[in-house]
Amino acid sequence: MARRKWQGEIRMSVMLGAFAAFAVALLPATVSAQAYPSRPLRFIVPSAPGGSPDINSRELAAELTKQMGQQVVVENRPGASGILGYEMLARASADGYTFAYISNFVATNPSLYARLPYDFFRDFQPVIHYFGGINILTVSQSSPARSVKELLELVRANPGKLSFGSSGVGATPHLSMELFASMTGTNIQHVPYKGTQQAVTDLIGGQIEILCDNLASLLPLVKSGRIRALAVTSAKRSQVLPDLPTLDEAGLPGYEYTGWSGIAVPAGTPRPLIQRLNEEINKALASPTVQKGILSRGGTPLGGTPEKFGEHVKRETERLGKLIRAVGIKPQ
Repeated sequence: MARRKWQGEIRMSVMLGAFAAFAVALLPATVSAQAYPSRPLRFIVPSAPGGSPDINSRELAAELTKQMGQQVVVENRPGASGILGYEMLARASADGYTFAYISNFVATNPSLYARLPYDFFRDFQPVIHYFGGINILTVSQSSPARSVKELLELVRANPGKLSFGSSGVGATPHLSMELFASMTGTNIQHVPYKGTQQAVTDLIGGQIEILCDNLASLLPLVKSGRIRALAVTSAKRSQVLPDLPTLDEAGLPGYEYTGWSGIAVPAGTPRPLIQRLNEEINKALASPTVQKGILSRGGTPLGGTPEKFGEHVKRETERLGKLIRAVGIKPQ
């Protein structure tokens, strides 16, 4: 009888010890989630200042700063098709204090580069699908082309002599024009830049003839008359420029190319912190300031769960990989 009592006490002691260890293991995550954030946060943007990613990120950073009570500092890391910024994210501490703006580069780079210093599904944790946007096909004011039809006539009369700019190999400005050239059977030279602003400067100056970049970046220049808009890349017309035709309407049946962005953190970031960031960004997306900003630039606020964004990246990696192979772009 005494032996059974002794064994029961041992089992109870073991159970209490295990429960205490489990509670202690949970405590740091719980405490960190409650105290988070206790210092400024770092927001990596893998593109140059002035472009759509930078505009969207700074708008979001300002709203998150108000909501979370800590400064969200935007850190631009342009170049190499976003690789420099993504590598920085992959090497960052997984403590919830560093996150990054993710664009379609993460879906195209695996097909464009034989070796990458990061892997989205290994090195990152998705947080949220943030923004959907469209591109706008533009030419310089000195161009004789005043419609898509006239641009096609000009390109066909000068095969390989006209050039288009982009914010990097694999970016939406690049692939939207590769799709354009593929569907029209034309030859247009690609000139990659580190960011949209450099491409815009050369378009205005006449160093390149065509730029099909995001609506957010080019809209002010179109409205001021510094560049000429010919069409949008979406399936439907933009509410911001309702008189501008789609490329489908302008003579390229079935043409559609849209951009997107999201937010990710380093792999290993505690789930409670990912969930907190997701909730805060969803809240920011619903705010009047961010809503107005995104809509005024012709975009669509998205939001949702981390899982939803992860699934989107997987689908886009497959879809855009097929497009890259179809237009004959070889991995570097």
